[in-house]
Amino acid sequence: MAECYSFMASGMAVGYHGKALIRDISFELPKGQILTLIGPNGAGKSTILKTITRQLSPVAGTIYLGQQNIHALSGDALARQMSVLLTERIHPEMMTCFDVAAMGRYPFTGRFGRLSSRDRELVHTTLSRVGADDLADRDFLEISDGQRQRILLARALCQEPEVLVLDEPTSFLDIRYKIDLLDILLEETRRRQLTVILSLHEIDLAEKISDLVLCVKGDHIWRFGPPEAIFRDEIISELYSLNHGTYLTRRGSVELSRPEGTPSIFVIGGGGYGIPHYRALARKRVAFAAGILFENDLETDLARTLAARIITVPAFTGIMDEVWQDAWQTIQNCCAVLDAGTPIGSLNLTNSRLLQAAEKSGKRVVRHIHELD
Repeated sequence: MAECYSFMASGMAVGYHGKALIRDISFELPKGQILTLIGPNGAGKSTILKTITRQLSPVAGTIYLGQQNIHALSGDALARQMSVLLTERIHPEMMTCFDVAAMGRYPFTGRFGRLSSRDRELVHTTLSRVGADDLADRDFLEISDGQRQRILLARALCQEPEVLVLDEPTSFLDIRYKIDLLDILLEETRRRQLTVILSLHEIDLAEKISDLVLCVKGDHIWRFGPPEAIFRDEIISELYSLNHGTYLTRRGSVELSRPEGTPSIFVIGGGGYGIPHYRALARKRVAFAAGILFENDLETDLARTLAARIITVPAFTGIMDEVWQDAWQTIQNCCAVLDAGTPIGSLNLTNSRLLQAAEKSGKRVVRHIHELD
């Protein structure tokens, strides 16, 4: 086993009472990298993490922390190398945030649990690192969920681990705290080569933070690899069995299903200006057409997902007359045209001609979705 790997699972099977639920789990995780487990609810992500952290015994296989079999380590030795932040909420009575964070030093404080001056300094430094130094003297039970998660992360970091394991650490957090927490994890991995293993529900965040991604589905590991190999529309749709709606990996967004029916509105957009209109029409379940868009446009993938019809041309080309005629025929079959307000330049000048032709023919032209009500 190469020394540069800080964590390795070989032929691991996980489950309960000796019955394997997921088999043949094998991966190698280099130092200073982040591995994220994704997959549908109930797929077994938490079971894998609990097995990794020795809360459950593996049904089969071996887990290595550095060069050592994890089950050959004493509890204290494991705690000095691995820290854990799981979803279970703790309710410590009469403890300040400093006290909770300082619990991370207990593997190092000996039988009596006394903090040295170095321990206290480390706790304060870690609280500051997670942006929670102003909470040190606050009662842990009297702060918000987001603040508690910071304190629990500080506790885990105070262990100065080689490997940090987190189960859905962004649950119950608003977007600010989600971003803050993941930023801290990224900084720690790069600053001191901390290895992180976590599970996330927010796959848009998983794509941004992960060095490696492990997809859990059924009784096996369905995919394993870098984000660019995993986060593809067809892979994510199959992983989560998406029958309605779509996950657009290029945008990192979940989109509603396409409204059914013949287009009644033609959206003239481009450059991202059509995006809010597409989503508003999808919410209202109004079928629409979109065009004329360049294939590389910021909004083309979304239009292709939500529009009943989309008219496009190759990138960096002019709009040919037959494409204009196609768009114009589509407009004639619609009840109204929505001008998304895209600035007109030399390449998309034809869209201006479409608007002018629609107005001249008496077709209803609107600039805002509410005008259609």
